[in-house]
Amino acid sequence: MKDIWKRRGKNILDYKTEGQAPYLSFPILEETGLVKQGFSTKLGGVSQGKFASMNLTFTRGDNPDHVLENYKRMADALGVDAERMVLSYQTHTTNVRVVTEDDAGKGISKEREYKDVDGLITNVPGITLVTFYADCVPLYFLDPVHKAVGLSHSGWRGTVNRMGEVTVKKMGEVFGSKPEDMIACIGPSICKDCYEVGSEVAGEFMSGFDRKYWEEILEDQGNGKYLLDLWRANEIVLQEAGVKKEHIQVTDICTRCNSDYLFSHRVTGDERGNLGAFLSLIP
Repeated sequence: MKDIWKRRGKNILDYKTEGQAPYLSFPILEETGLVKQGFSTKLGGVSQGKFASMNLTFTRGDNPDHVLENYKRMADALGVDAERMVLSYQTHTTNVRVVTEDDAGKGISKEREYKDVDGLITNVPGITLVTFYADCVPLYFLDPVHKAVGLSHSGWRGTVNRMGEVTVKKMGEVFGSKPEDMIACIGPSICKDCYEVGSEVAGEFMSGFDRKYWEEILEDQGNGKYLLDLWRANEIVLQEAGVKKEHIQVTDICTRCNSDYLFSHRVTGDERGNLGAFLSLIP
């Protein structure tokens, strides 16, 4: 199949189209043989209108039956059990929840009793972690030594507050994970050329990152506006947390550049569905 993606020059992510629901996949994770993982697109679902067609959020007014069917299709494509998925409850925090067997199905077949959770970690095989996006950055984590995984949502607030580092440290505290052993991926999200921010947000990054990185993550437009590179910023956060550069894979796909195939808040505002990131240890 011809590659439909407008890529940022790296050709990193694989586009899997074998199942009913196509998805994007990281080779560095797939090659380990330890996980099932993917990032959804707009394609292959049953949602209609502004949610068309693979919407994975229950919170924006879509028909819940359509959303459930979309989850079933993603589960089939990935080869996981939809009833053992666990969903985040994102509010741009750096809170990370340790997911246990008791959490299986929360957000799908069970109510979530938690909220303000932007990161999920687990060492339970067969539990699939799920987080949500429409321009923000998905962060994938695998500790191949202690057999543990993590997924975290990192928008600009999460990035400046070092969600990647928070997740790495949490996996260390709970599972004994060492940063130098970990594999991390920065998933499809808005690229620098598409992400203009004001001086207030730029100032947050100047305060939160060493001056030597300012030119790498911020491009001054000269009018009080800046272009912000969330991909590079998150890569810096992960490296400073101790993850080896060669163990980090950075996306080549921008959600805004590819808004025909991916939901983008910058393109449609709230008139949209959500994409999903999925990660599970193989039993």
